[in-house]
Amino acid sequence: MSNGELAAWLETPQGRYVLDWERSRIDQVAADIFGFNALQVGLPHIDFLRASRIPFRFRSCVGGVAQVYSDPEHLPFASHSIDLVMLPHVLEFAANPHQILREVERVLVPEGHVLVAGFNPFSLWGIKRSWERGQGPTPWNGTYLSVRRLKDWLALLGFETHAGAFGCYVPPVSQEKWIRRWEFMSKAGDRWWPFAGAVYVVQAIKRVPGMRLIQPKWKDARARAGGLAPVVQRRRESQAALEVERRRCAGQ
Repeated sequence: MSNGELAAWLETPQGRYVLDWERSRIDQVAADIFGFNALQVGLPHIDFLRASRIPFRFRSCVGGVAQVYSDPEHLPFASHSIDLVMLPHVLEFAANPHQILREVERVLVPEGHVLVAGFNPFSLWGIKRSWERGQGPTPWNGTYLSVRRLKDWLALLGFETHAGAFGCYVPPVSQEKWIRRWEFMSKAGDRWWPFAGAVYVVQAIKRVPGMRLIQPKWKDARARAGGLAPVVQRRRESQAALEVERRRCAGQ
């Protein structure tokens, strides 16, 4: 499937419904991720990183209006050079999703973040895809990945899943009026069947074995007390000397 087919579907009422929820969720997460370089792979006409505070943001794609033209399986970036990678519905429509994740791991800096948006196979939308046997029009022709499988793949590459959310509980109806009528299911879904949303956004962090944050010594209470002890002692000695001098002067 080309990016153009998915982009066209996102212009439909059904697609806008999904896109609105995803961008809202991604905005919340991306705003709290810091660094110098961010990369969005796929769907370059949509700025999924609009809320990011990272100064240098790139959008890559095989074609279209991308800033960087590249194959997601072979990203033209140096290893350990990107702080945040966004994958909007890339893996379920890719011939080799494992290779894409390997490339993401390669280009990310240690403690870098990856955000993955995908369709949930365990949802009403996933059931519709099963009826279509994966041969229907976009987006029903993708290979949907469950969050559990995605987390397993990420863990094998050294990622730690940091957060995730499901959304879009409305049945896969195509007309906007029916989407509005079924909107009550969104609130009910968040409460009663939170893992059955049509789509999800997962955040993972690249962990590197042996790395740890170095805390300043004053974080340790004993070190803090030890550092203050000499100052307290000097202060007491100074006060004693002043008292002796005061008495000497008073006796003169």
